[in-house]
Amino acid sequence: MLIKLLKDNRIFNITTFVIFILLFGCMEKKIVNQEKELYPPKAEIKIYQHKIHNDIRVDEFYWLNNPEDPEVIDYLERENDYYEKSTKHLKNLENILFTEMRSKIKEEDSSAPYFYNGYWYITRYEKNKQYPIYTRKKEKLSAPEEVLFDCNELSKGYDYFRLVGINISPDNKKAVFGIDTLSRRKYTLMIKDLESGELLSTKIKNTTGYGVWANDNEHIFYTKKNSKTLRAESVFRQSIIQGKDSNKLIYTEKDSTFSTFVSKSKSDSYIFIGSFSTLTSEYRFLDARKPLGNFKLVQKRIEGLEYSVSHFKDNFFIYSNADNAKNFKIDVVPISNPSKENWKTFLPHREEVLLEDIDLFKNFWVTTERVNGLTKIFIRNWKDSNKIEIDMDSETYTSYTSTNLEFDTNYLRYVFSSMTQPSQVIQIDMNTLKKEVLKEQMIQGNFDVNNYTSKRIWVDSRDGKKIPVSILHKKNIEINSKTPILQYGYGSYGSTIDPSFSSNILSLVDRGFIYAIAHIRGSEYLGRSWYDDGKMLNKKNTFFDFIDVSNYLINQNYTSSKHLYAYGGSAGGLLMGFLVNEAPGLYNGIIAAVPFVDVVTTMLDESIPLTTGEFDEWGNPKNKKYYDYIKSYSPYDNVKKQNYPNLLVTSGLHDSQVQYWEPAKWVARLRLKSSNKNKIFLYTNMEAGHGGASGRFNSLKETSKKYAFILGLENKK
Repeated sequence: MLIKLLKDNRIFNITTFVIFILLFGCMEKKIVNQEKELYPPKAEIKIYQHKIHNDIRVDEFYWLNNPEDPEVIDYLERENDYYEKSTKHLKNLENILFTEMRSKIKEEDSSAPYFYNGYWYITRYEKNKQYPIYTRKKEKLSAPEEVLFDCNELSKGYDYFRLVGINISPDNKKAVFGIDTLSRRKYTLMIKDLESGELLSTKIKNTTGYGVWANDNEHIFYTKKNSKTLRAESVFRQSIIQGKDSNKLIYTEKDSTFSTFVSKSKSDSYIFIGSFSTLTSEYRFLDARKPLGNFKLVQKRIEGLEYSVSHFKDNFFIYSNADNAKNFKIDVVPISNPSKENWKTFLPHREEVLLEDIDLFKNFWVTTERVNGLTKIFIRNWKDSNKIEIDMDSETYTSYTSTNLEFDTNYLRYVFSSMTQPSQVIQIDMNTLKKEVLKEQMIQGNFDVNNYTSKRIWVDSRDGKKIPVSILHKKNIEINSKTPILQYGYGSYGSTIDPSFSSNILSLVDRGFIYAIAHIRGSEYLGRSWYDDGKMLNKKNTFFDFIDVSNYLINQNYTSSKHLYAYGGSAGGLLMGFLVNEAPGLYNGIIAAVPFVDVVTTMLDESIPLTTGEFDEWGNPKNKKYYDYIKSYSPYDNVKKQNYPNLLVTSGLHDSQVQYWEPAKWVARLRLKSSNKNKIFLYTNMEAGHGGASGRFNSLKETSKKYAFILGLENKK
């Protein structure tokens, strides 16, 4: 540049040359300084007013709700660019973390084989490949391998790929499956001829990805989604021989607060159509041998009645909350007359036990029950119903029944894991109670379970409840006010985050972190009441529980606010949003992954996926009582001028669960109101949706970004 200036101006005398050197040196210094100070992109303010209940909510960034607008895409890309440049100093750490997490994975691996209808089924991975390979072997494990689906081949040419719902026809000759290449959870249903290896012409778009075979090996039943709301609203039947001309609508769910699905009994005798909302369900059934017949009702929907159906001999077994069975019970009813007035108690309701699941076998029946937060599996013989509990040797753990497709078997498979114990698939002989570990998650490298410890503590909430918290850390660390903690929480939909093993979290724990899972209200960790106490007009209990746990960890000298970090995603991102507004001083940094933060706007828009089906979770803001309550905690509506913690917010452009504009708008408003200079980042995956990147290695890259953010704030490498 200097030489060009000199030539253009014909300046060759030494005095002018020196002057230019000095001026240009100053210019360069200024440019360098400007490059060091990065500024986030500013979203243009365009005032939009939401009006309802004589209330006006001003939304400066409502215009971001338009993925077809090039200006919106440009803004998201500028946010990504700002994040990448601002975290350039963390890239080496990200790479280290990625390599570290990947190195723990056994890349050449396979699932525990399971036997079904004459074949052994195995899912395996190959070295350096992202996706699973689904295979089977006829009758014996020593038989030649038949590759059903190689997702590494099928995914070529796509930024995102997911295959779901593999269902083999009763004669083992065909498979129905679903594929999503957009990450919008709109699956194309397809049929593969397993004998020829060819795909049939059948391609059904906008499905849930799951199809059910009738016993004639010809007809499939499947569920289609509304193309806009993505609500699963209709069930169809189609002949794979006659093709799309045979496509017939069987059932339409007209209530917009309900979704529908189709399934098959373990006995293979009945096909079910289920309809469900958050708190109510309804089932219809059809003899699987007669696909052209008419479905019959089990029990017409009753508001607040939740039930599901299993088949055994001449009866249906009904898992339900009927008759005020808050923690659920099991009834039995003749198939010939299955309505509620004929239900007879089989396993009664118990106040202290949350009944979570039932598995029926020819000679045994098995229940999964939650007692004081811990899952227990019980085996009973049909002959005498004596109850036998499977031993779980851990203070805090996860356990659940696994793949048990065979009806006529004496073997039960279940999964056991804890925060220190890698996941195990265990098979137990229900006659002899002899156990066999069929598969254990292999952690590569120098992992030693004896280097870690986990425990469960109980924290007093502000309203007198006891909040359970599962904790993991290395045995040899010194715990004091300088100990960094990552506190995780979710607390919605009755979904319980049990303490299971994660090889990824070791990258933090090995660097001196404590990892804490707060089992807050809104989950069912302590039973159905624990869920009810954290939803609708009790929702704030979820948030306050998490804050109370944070205060406890600080007050008990586990850490301090300078070293405490919080992490939550989706509805857990809503939790993070509340923390950011109401308790920002408690945390040095917060990760909000695909956060649900604009609750009022979303719940008022019934065209958005999930909205109508979640009125029983959050309340319908068209009712002023719920509007006022939701508005009082909705993160986007409660951003105010104050100091905010360091914040990493992630999103997916194609997210069907939490639309990308919610986190985008929230970040823009936080920056507008923030009184300090802490970093607030928005990173949007432009190819993925709610679940993030597809592929087992790509997902690790996203995890490494999050962990590097926290470690960077701790000045750890």
